[in-house]
Amino acid sequence: MFKAVLAEPDLLKNSIPIIAEILDEATFKITQNGISLLSPDRAMVSVVDFKILSTAFEEFKVEKEMEIGLNMANLVAVIKRAKGTDKLSLEATGDKLKIVITGDSVRKFDIPLLDVQAETPPVDQLKFEGKVDMESSVIEEGISDAEIIGDSVFFEAGPTAFRMFSKGETSMTELEMKKGDKQMLGLEAKEKLKSQYPLEYLKKMIKASRLSQQLTMEFGNDYPLRLSFKTIDKLMLSFILAPRVQED
Repeated sequence: MFKAVLAEPDLLKNSIPIIAEILDEATFKITQNGISLLSPDRAMVSVVDFKILSTAFEEFKVEKEMEIGLNMANLVAVIKRAKGTDKLSLEATGDKLKIVITGDSVRKFDIPLLDVQAETPPVDQLKFEGKVDMESSVIEEGISDAEIIGDSVFFEAGPTAFRMFSKGETSMTELEMKKGDKQMLGLEAKEKLKSQYPLEYLKKMIKASRLSQQLTMEFGNDYPLRLSFKTIDKLMLSFILAPRVQED
């Protein structure tokens, strides 16, 4: 049996819908430490890595470790019904996840548990050569700019600067930040690194900036990107995104 009470439903309202844009079904692992999810999308282009710590909950009880499979659209539909001032209660019993929203009234929902088959991707084997810490709004604007030009964006980092750009047949857009700039919070790259990523996925992932004013990007040369958002002591959401083959 598992039961948890969350007094800050916005933690889930601001994260689960974003995950649902990438995953249609998912298996959540529940332990004494909290609730986690590590799953690739059906196209095997991206991976979602999500953790909400037990300390984020007002009440958190787990009799034994368990996994629950859920249809993400069903979960989102219920979570969106909660207001920021409501309490959200989650309880897994039998073949249902029971969700109770308590505010001006008490509303109850049952969501069926599914047997979701998915391989755990070996993301811990990734070794990133570069790391950039940035204010989330900067990358959010850069992605919006890139969308005007094309369907992909290049990330480039070196010892002194970070650059992201998109180019079409006749058009180009570029965003550059130098080490020491106010919104550049950290930069680690011993040499020039460059990779290209699909905007279709980045547009969905960057929505997680509502969780945190800061983000971390880790990548290499023609290498996967890890895009991470963290709410201290409560929640972590990161994405792994496969690179596109660079064009000449």
